[in-house]
Amino acid sequence: MPNGESSRPREVVVVTGASAGLGRAIVERFARDGAAIGLIARGKERLEQAQASVEALGGQALVLPLDVADADAVERAAETVERELGPIDVWINNAMVSVYSPIKEMPAAEFRRVTEVTYLGYVHGTLSALKRMLPRDRGVIIQVGSALAHRSIPLQSAYCASKHAIMGFHESLLSELLHDRSHVRTTMVQMPAMNTPQFNWAKSRLPRETQPVPPIFQPEVGADAVHHAVRHDVGRELLVAWPTVKAVMGEKLVPGYIDRRLGKRGYASEQTGAPADPDRPDNLWQPAPGDFGAHGRFDARSKDRSVELWLAKRSPWLALFGAALAGVALGTLRGPAHAGTPADHPSGGA
Repeated sequence: MPNGESSRPREVVVVTGASAGLGRAIVERFARDGAAIGLIARGKERLEQAQASVEALGGQALVLPLDVADADAVERAAETVERELGPIDVWINNAMVSVYSPIKEMPAAEFRRVTEVTYLGYVHGTLSALKRMLPRDRGVIIQVGSALAHRSIPLQSAYCASKHAIMGFHESLLSELLHDRSHVRTTMVQMPAMNTPQFNWAKSRLPRETQPVPPIFQPEVGADAVHHAVRHDVGRELLVAWPTVKAVMGEKLVPGYIDRRLGKRGYASEQTGAPADPDRPDNLWQPAPGDFGAHGRFDARSKDRSVELWLAKRSPWLALFGAALAGVALGTLRGPAHAGTPADHPSGGA
């Protein structure tokens, strides 16, 4: 509920991964509505910076330093939010970690860690949200996803698998809510490649610096999509930007062809030409040091709007028609002479 009248209570929103990147942009978008926001992430210092941003924009913030891989900590945070801010209206699962590595070089502990944060962290948040929303028969749960929930790419196997797992979990939840005739609503918002600090701090074994696979979008585009999905029933998922639509449709129509293209070009598209610093700290096991906000280092290459999102916000039928046209176009791209396919430009995630 927007905070349009002083007599109405503030909307209460919980965001995981709230301290930087897309989560920070989401927090700032809801702060402009005057929301009261529970900020969940591991690093207290950056959470306090996010809190200052929220309050400067007219919202209220509660700092909740924790690791979403810890289900008990997530549940305690939900209790704290309801005690200090009020009943939770919206829960946004967004926290993630990733590792850039060939599968053959990655130890099992790293697969487990990425899964515990990027997939099970969403499960933990959803369980805490449902515990409170179902008895009230209202509330919105947003799962921040990626085109990589539909189409995996090389060198991010654990992250891609986690996003696929979230999609499977989300579909089961949708069916159960429909069975129960619940008014609790859930949507998965599938992001394109975004300019976030993820590429400064993700653990990597690659020889060159990592990058989002172009085209790249600013995190505010993703935050706007999440905000729209909370305010409007957009259905089971919202595809944000043309690269996401292209990747999803391409996976349905020509998956084997994309496998081969990614095998040839995928490694290069995820790296810049600059050599990687082997001593760079990463955030896999603990927060990475540094003063990070919503944006990463790719501002000059990033788009600040999405035509597809603009269409979806004004007419879902126009967006659906555009996706159908994309499918027709992709159906012709089966030969090696065609270059503009999802294999060359898959989403790099949020």
